[in-house]
Amino acid sequence: MIVGNTAYHSPPRQGEGILAYFLQISLSILLIFFALPALAQQASHGVALHGAPKYPANFTHFEYTNPDAPKGGEFRLSAIGTYDTLNPYTLKGMAADGAGMVFETLMAGSMDEPFSQYGWVAESVAVAPDRSWVSYKLRPEAKFQDGSAITPEDIIFSFETLRDKGHPFYRSYYKDVIKAEKIGAHDVKFTFRDTTNTELPLIMGQLPVLSKKFWQGKDFAATTLEPILGSGPYKVDNIQQGRSISFVRVKDWWAKDLPVNKGRYNFDSIRYDYYRDATVALEAFFAGRYDFRSENIAKHWALDYNTPAIQQGLIKKQEIKNELPAGMQAFIFNTRRDIFKDQRVREALGYAFDFEWSNKNFAYGSYKRTASYFENSELAAQGLPSPDELKILEPYRGKIADEVFTKEFKLPMTDGSGDNRDNMRKATELLRNAGWTLKNGNLVNAEGKPFTFEIIDAEPMFERWIQPFLRNLERLGIHATFRIVDTSQMQNRLDNFDFDMTISVYSQSLSPGNEQYDLWSSTKADVKGSRNLIGVNDPVVDALVDKLVHADSREELVTICRALDRVLLWHYYVIPQWHIGSFRIAYWDMFSQPSIAPKYGLAVNDSWWIDSVKAQKIMDGQRRNR
Repeated sequence: MIVGNTAYHSPPRQGEGILAYFLQISLSILLIFFALPALAQQASHGVALHGAPKYPANFTHFEYTNPDAPKGGEFRLSAIGTYDTLNPYTLKGMAADGAGMVFETLMAGSMDEPFSQYGWVAESVAVAPDRSWVSYKLRPEAKFQDGSAITPEDIIFSFETLRDKGHPFYRSYYKDVIKAEKIGAHDVKFTFRDTTNTELPLIMGQLPVLSKKFWQGKDFAATTLEPILGSGPYKVDNIQQGRSISFVRVKDWWAKDLPVNKGRYNFDSIRYDYYRDATVALEAFFAGRYDFRSENIAKHWALDYNTPAIQQGLIKKQEIKNELPAGMQAFIFNTRRDIFKDQRVREALGYAFDFEWSNKNFAYGSYKRTASYFENSELAAQGLPSPDELKILEPYRGKIADEVFTKEFKLPMTDGSGDNRDNMRKATELLRNAGWTLKNGNLVNAEGKPFTFEIIDAEPMFERWIQPFLRNLERLGIHATFRIVDTSQMQNRLDNFDFDMTISVYSQSLSPGNEQYDLWSSTKADVKGSRNLIGVNDPVVDALVDKLVHADSREELVTICRALDRVLLWHYYVIPQWHIGSFRIAYWDMFSQPSIAPKYGLAVNDSWWIDSVKAQKIMDGQRRNR
């Protein structure tokens, strides 16, 4: 966000003196120059990436919350796998679900705007007119959970610690921040290297607040099960390592009455129970072991939610449409592997995935094929490139596929019958052109080395989708296997790029920005723990990501996103899977929620509350069913 107005000068009209014109410009420049100190001192209650934030300075609460919501009760959730650390900001270890609730950030985002933030630990924000810095004024009343004040020193420590010792993601996120400094008793300032990175002021608003005093003498990068001092709405209450973790609401939380928090965090405690896999977790849900479930397995949703508790109305089952980008869920290639370096090979393997047959047989037709890295949003490339997209892409002609300019990207399709011979013929032709030949039923390269690889994942539910894919690969002469690994091993192998192929989800926001470096930048291709799992190393992708981060308007951001989407798609880095444009949720009917739902999220932890009357009915119903 730029604080202040941008002056615009048109060229001199016919009949105007050129001297008068330049005098006009000079006077305006002088006025702007002398106004800079005043502009720089302007502070606001909130900022938006583009335009003005929705909520005014005197707003009392987000409209999707109920400021009078009652507090109380325990909210029970499920998690899959295990955990071994309470620090969610490092590469090492598996962080416990919910660990982020212990911490606050400088600003709070809203769930009904693409990207806006409002004062939280910071009561106000000021942005330099040229975007060269951002400063935050901390609330004097802001405190950690031990009663100690949050100071500029804590904010500087948080930034430097996350940058230097946190997950590699933060080094990418903060790479254009030159320094953090204290400029007043309650003020901290971040200076930027790049004055055209429009997202940086909002990125710094997302900074988690850490206690400098607490971390003295401790290794931030190590795993820890010692409860960490934070300043957030919850703190760790009880730990049963690998089995459960519970958090208790901080009753005297300093920030409970701020506009960004009014009506939020209504549960007295939140508990996560860990289960081996999704099937076991579903059985536990129907047994009343936890309260709320977001369902991501179509078979479960279609067949398994016909239980007595649902028939009696004790459990509610809902599909809620949303306007969130679905991103990209896909089989992803590790292009560091020699067998996947050739784009024709990657394209060929896509023909072996019969989505239509699998969707019909495994998901009862409930899924849509994903065809964009920004699926289910205006950011997704559609049809042929627009004139504005072509202006962005034209400088890279000859460095990207010619099809980017002339063809709409389309995925292979079948009739769903299971007969995909046409696709298999196309795959065979692509593989032959890439130097692979079929000998004695095995696909081999010029050196006679067979085409073999392994798919890994931590979730057994994917096996039924993968087996038909493996059978089709076998028909091509490719010997591929599927291995299920535990969640800790899975994370370790991904962090070290130790895989051939896996299944991954590239989630996207409504305002993509600096996180795109971590996903696609060549500078991250060899950084262990980065999210560039594919190993994308392409100068055109680098340039487009850079343009995206520096977009000056929403319209420009959308256009660049679509151009980037096309380039990524035509590289065939992934075999896209599926998505739905709604939340599938089920919950024991003991909750109430605000009348207005946020456009871009569920806000269950944020805005729901336990209704005592409904909760009693659930308890009575469960007793009757025993």
